[in-house]
Amino acid sequence: MTTGSLAYTYAVARDTSTLAQTADAITGVAGSPVHLVRPTRGAALVAFVSPVPEADFHETALRQHLEDLGWLEALARAHHGVIEALAARTTVLPLRLATVYLDEERVRAMLDDRQAVFVDRLERLDGQVEWGVKLYVDVAPDTAPPAAPSPDPSLGPGRAYLRHRHAEQDSRDDAHRAAERAAERAAERIEATARAYAVEWVRHRLQEGELATGPGVNVSNDAYLVPVARADAFRAEIMRSTEGLTGVRVDVTGPWAPYSFAALPDPAESAP
Repeated sequence: MTTGSLAYTYAVARDTSTLAQTADAITGVAGSPVHLVRPTRGAALVAFVSPVPEADFHETALRQHLEDLGWLEALARAHHGVIEALAARTTVLPLRLATVYLDEERVRAMLDDRQAVFVDRLERLDGQVEWGVKLYVDVAPDTAPPAAPSPDPSLGPGRAYLRHRHAEQDSRDDAHRAAERAAERAAERIEATARAYAVEWVRHRLQEGELATGPGVNVSNDAYLVPVARADAFRAEIMRSTEGLTGVRVDVTGPWAPYSFAALPDPAESAP
């Protein structure tokens, strides 16, 4: 490790003879090459690491950078690019974004201390992929209003106008209630599919505000751990979950490395 750099750590995997060559072909955060770090003893594990500039990844500087959405987006893209490249070759246990150690000796110590946890998680994740499933209620605010009624000579213009506005509101309310019922039905279908195919699932926070990626209201945001051999069938079933239902849509992403199922007690020590 060169002076002025820290050890950015992406993931942990079982050690194999081909991983060094795989890592050598990957460029990581800050354009740095990725390489392997092994524990000093025990299980055949490796961590994937690259040097990053201390000036940007020191605890104080990193905290400031993470408030810059452009910088954070570039970091996340590079981090996930490494994970996905590795996941195409082996089962990986992704570590949290911006997991940084003072040096490679600290990375080795982390591997030494957490061997049993890493081995257990890697065995559980072997042959599994993650799918993201988001369900949206997608009734537009400009739902077509009812046609204007024929003039009623017994009503003045003001009362006729109010009656029509009430009818419009009733129409919108009916559309929303129908969409909510459709969303409940779609959620039941997704749950049935998950029971049939997924080995684990995780519920994430709903996407709102800047995190929302499309029209409609996000009503569920879940991740599913699915055996690779059943991944295509799982996706096909999920995509059919909204068939015949109006006002709802499902967004399926993946397959991904198992980010949502790799959570560990915080292993990182931030550089002071």
